[in-house]
Amino acid sequence: MAIFLQIENLTKSYGDRLLFGDVTFGINEGDKIGLIAKNGTGKTTLLRCIAGIEPFDSGKITARTGLKIGYLEQTPDLRHDLTVAQICIQNNPAVLGAISAYEDALATGEIDAISRATELMDAARAWDYEDRLKQMLTQLGIANLNQPVGELSGGQRKRVALAKVILDEPQLIILDEPTNHLDIPSIEWLESYLSRAKVALLMVTHDRYFLDRVCDKIIEIDLQQIFTYSGNYAYYLRKRQERIDAMGAELSKVRNTLRKEQEWMNRQPQARAGKAKYRIDAFYDLKKRAAVDLRERNVDLSVKSSYIGNKIFEAKNISKKFGDKVILNDFNYIFARYEKVGIVGKNGVGKSTFIKLLQGIIPSDSGTWDIGETVRFGYYNQDGIDFNPEKKVIDAITEIAEDIVVNDGTARFSPSQFLQHFLFTPPDQQKLISKLSGGERSRLYLASVLMRSPNFLILDEPTNDLDIVTLGILEEYLASFKGCAIIISHDRYFLDNIVDHIFVLEGDGIVKDFPGGYTDYREWKQQCEEDEKTQKALEEEKKRKTVQQTEERNDNRSQNRPAKLTFKEKREYESLTLELEKINNEIAELEAEFNSGEAIENIEEKSRRYTALKEELDEKELRWLELSEKV
Repeated sequence: MAIFLQIENLTKSYGDRLLFGDVTFGINEGDKIGLIAKNGTGKTTLLRCIAGIEPFDSGKITARTGLKIGYLEQTPDLRHDLTVAQICIQNNPAVLGAISAYEDALATGEIDAISRATELMDAARAWDYEDRLKQMLTQLGIANLNQPVGELSGGQRKRVALAKVILDEPQLIILDEPTNHLDIPSIEWLESYLSRAKVALLMVTHDRYFLDRVCDKIIEIDLQQIFTYSGNYAYYLRKRQERIDAMGAELSKVRNTLRKEQEWMNRQPQARAGKAKYRIDAFYDLKKRAAVDLRERNVDLSVKSSYIGNKIFEAKNISKKFGDKVILNDFNYIFARYEKVGIVGKNGVGKSTFIKLLQGIIPSDSGTWDIGETVRFGYYNQDGIDFNPEKKVIDAITEIAEDIVVNDGTARFSPSQFLQHFLFTPPDQQKLISKLSGGERSRLYLASVLMRSPNFLILDEPTNDLDIVTLGILEEYLASFKGCAIIISHDRYFLDNIVDHIFVLEGDGIVKDFPGGYTDYREWKQQCEEDEKTQKALEEEKKRKTVQQTEERNDNRSQNRPAKLTFKEKREYESLTLELEKINNEIAELEAEFNSGEAIENIEEKSRRYTALKEELDEKELRWLELSEKV
């Protein structure tokens, strides 16, 4: 297997803060590597160093001669004056040159020039480039190739940049949080594409299903060094815990040995006279090794919700549209105490509008929201922090409250103390908000929401920019949260672990209430799609056989060969008539239950029964048609 890239003894610091030191690993042809670490430990920096965008302090990066690398930044910087199509093609000189040469050749009309230009178009695969571009952007939710980039949202610009990287056909793709701002269908498409693509991949993502299904190797940055695991995310979790346990046991041994050696070192110098110098050197080495801190500093989400009563909210005949675009159409729902619901749907279908309607941020066209008196919303907006970027972290929180009282008055914190629960050390609290990383901004925003002790959390894409460890802590917090929650998220793992059921916004104001998590919904949807394909195939086969039978019947009639039912066939015909009526009735009952919008018990068993009935119906109908010809 060819080596694409070799990283040797790479070290990077910011001032006196070491991000990573003496990092060594290789990227081979076909590798699919996920890079995992807590926020602020250097994931993005390492990617930028490898991509040649950021300098490093020491070490060496050696790439195979002619290696083509594609890099997707976490926040791409695209020229706002160019169109989507121009951005995607601007760094593809082969395609640009081929198209330009072909247009010039056509203008001259010279046969030889056109022939040479045609060869260039073939070599650059330029003939269908626009079709491939349109297809990929459509998969990523971008429809207008001629739209100026300056008119796109941040999420749309990220998707354009992603399409550009893939279309450039690099041999090594480096992706920094590629799933941020993608809806679930786009994530599933990208997941499938990268799993099949014959490219090497190095990426940072917090999407655990994505890591599991795409990656065959995990690299973790921890304690300023890296640890490599040959396997997917699930394998990494097991092996990481084994590593931590082993390091803990080794550290315990080192500290026990250090205590003994400390006693020897504490003796009077004359008592140590003549002792080997190596023992003294070994003591200082032990002391250094014993100083390693294996304790993990994690976000502390011990803030409890305030009391919430039995009445939460009731939506009565809610309708909302913008021009011809319908968001909700006569929506009705009674929300229960402690209920946790996820909201999914394609980008632009109105997920964020839905929760803004609930809170009264956007007025509905008709209908009412009847909200309980004890409900206290905590809203985490995907648009991010509405703080002055030139304020310090501590000042932003102090402006909200100088005395933070949570857990029904049993816990009281100063702003500085509260921020430390969200991993903002006193020096970190003096940072300007404009200088925070994406993960730090998310933690600050989460702190500002929870400090108010809400009992109804409304979280719009809370997983963006949070590291995997913090996501796990947030999941545990929400699972035990004594309140209600509505969560919009593209993180399928997150939804599966938290929600009781899902609102699927299908467009045109249609909201489907599905019991269970996202994976349950996806499996049900796939089964429905497969059943639909099977049904179409059966109907086509039935039509074919009917045509064939009609032709055969006509042949029989033309030959004056009348066919009559035998006694046995007559009894079969009568029996089939009764059986078909019974099957049709049962199918009608199941379809009514599926379309009711209510929670369905034993849905998998009923889905299988429905499929079996449809197949039985097709088989018996064909036989009934055969016999009916003789009646």
